[in-house]
Amino acid sequence: MPSPSSARAAGLRKLPARYAGLVMPLFLSLFMTCIVSLVSTLRGIGLAEHFLSIWLSSWGLSWLIAFPTLLMVLPLVRRLTALVVETPTASG
Repeated sequence: MPSPSSARAAGLRKLPARYAGLVMPLFLSLFMTCIVSLVSTLRGIGLAEHFLSIWLSSWGLSWLIAFPTLLMVLPLVRRLTALVVETPTASG
């Protein structure tokens, strides 16, 4: 049975470990699209009037595309990574 502290994060119950394959890409896509859309919007229009609403709109659209794409390409990325990264041996 998990300890009470390990079963909570920020006052909320933690999800079971089987959801890690969805939660990690979810957070990765949120952070990546946030940063990339911020940089792209700043580069494109600068600190213009209504910058925040333009950026948030851009971020939302970027995330709607990025999250499902990430879920689809993740198995390929794992295989490619296994081709170029040495796996640790049991003996050490």
